[in-house]
Amino acid sequence: MIQPTPTTPSVPDAECAALTRTLRRRGTVVLSVFALVWAFAGASGLASGGAALTVEIIAVPVTAAAVLLAYRKSAAPSPRMVDLPHNWARSVGIVNVVELAAIFAVIAASNASGHPAFIPPAIALVVGLHFVPLARLYDQWQYKGTAALLSAVAVVGFALITAGLSDGGVRAVVGLASAVTLWASAFHVAVRG
Repeated sequence: MIQPTPTTPSVPDAECAALTRTLRRRGTVVLSVFALVWAFAGASGLASGGAALTVEIIAVPVTAAAVLLAYRKSAAPSPRMVDLPHNWARSVGIVNVVELAAIFAVIAASNASGHPAFIPPAIALVVGLHFVPLARLYDQWQYKGTAALLSAVAVVGFALITAGLSDGGVRAVVGLASAVTLWASAFHVAVRG
């Protein structure tokens, strides 16, 4: 980044500030929406319909709060500007296509082998691992923490399957833990940049 002098702001820095804000907002929305999806998936595994409904009712305003926080007019500028690698957008597209293909492969393999309980933790692992290159591509190093937490959730999910927890129980634990992880990341990006 070109550092502006105290008296004259540079155009590239203004563009970089706008891009940083846009990526921060977009990241918060994507993280929050997928957290909502995971929350509903987790709620579907709960034994109690009342508990499931409670999770779903709470999930919507938590998601909305993260998005509103990112789009608030009083948001301070990010404490640092992003430093994006060359062809970052193309690389992000490739990472997302590979992630989507891996998710479909996980679903197909789990269903074909007669082990649908593996789907939630395997998807959590795929999603977690896709944050590793995204941390560099978006210059958001906190995504490495997101990757580590989602991968840990996946390991716990696989351990629960091995321990004999029901498919619904595994879905509830993995889904809700993944939702909390993604919401935490969304709030962090919205507030800290």
